[in-house]
Amino acid sequence: MPEEVRLALQAMGTRFELVMEGADRAHLRAAGEEALAEIARLDRQLSLYNRASDISWINAHAAQRPVVVEPRLFNLLDRCQRLSTATEGAFDITVGALMRAWRFTQPEAAASSTRPDAATVDAAREAVGFEHMRLDPARRTVHFMRRGMAIDLGAAGKGYAIDTAVDVLRDHGVSRALIHGGTSSVHGLGLSREGAGWQIGWEAPGAARRHFELRGSARSVSAAHGKALVSDGRDLGHVMDPRNGHPATAARSAVVTGCRSFECDALSTALLVRGVSWVSVLRARFPDYDGAAA
Repeated sequence: MPEEVRLALQAMGTRFELVMEGADRAHLRAAGEEALAEIARLDRQLSLYNRASDISWINAHAAQRPVVVEPRLFNLLDRCQRLSTATEGAFDITVGALMRAWRFTQPEAAASSTRPDAATVDAAREAVGFEHMRLDPARRTVHFMRRGMAIDLGAAGKGYAIDTAVDVLRDHGVSRALIHGGTSSVHGLGLSREGAGWQIGWEAPGAARRHFELRGSARSVSAAHGKALVSDGRDLGHVMDPRNGHPATAARSAVVTGCRSFECDALSTALLVRGVSWVSVLRARFPDYDGAAA
């Protein structure tokens, strides 16, 4: 009978949970603890709420001068910018000014009936746009070309952390595991104890529940619920449409499956912003990924 080890960690404003199966309980625990330690490290590096984080440093200084960043973070920002180009701006990590304007940057943002006025949104929108974030690979620097710009990795940070944790598990020979961050981002490694892929569900508002089988693959959900502002009896979710400066309304929920959690996170955000009509575009541009929206 294989051993089972379960571990958990609070990070990135959510709860990460990891379950592993194998013959050696001590080995599984050691590998799992190292994997979660990587998530904790990334939380310290990428957090908006930690003034000592690399992201906070970039946001504070990159509009004044190019800021040198460490290689792995530079590679992450480059991947984000490439996905912004491929999604025509539907996924954009420079939405920080808009998140502040709509008051979604508060760690425990509560539902509110007050929305920002048009002038506030317009001013924040001027500080958003991945094309205004200059990356210099030769010097490994980030430079904001607009004042007030700010990076917010909330749409992809969890997926990136999960991918990093999965890489650690693989390096330690762990072949059967399931890890999730707040249930919205899930990665299944190998087969479950029953000998099949990990069974994960998705239930969108007004749609039948769907099931996905993860075998060395990921599933990410983006939805309008969670942090929300209530205006005129309508919930306005925390996922922003970077193109118009307002919460996304084209869909209420979007799901993407594929080989990496980071891309699943980013693409599910883009799909939520663009709506169901973008599913065919997603499939054509990203053949290793599939999605649905409702």
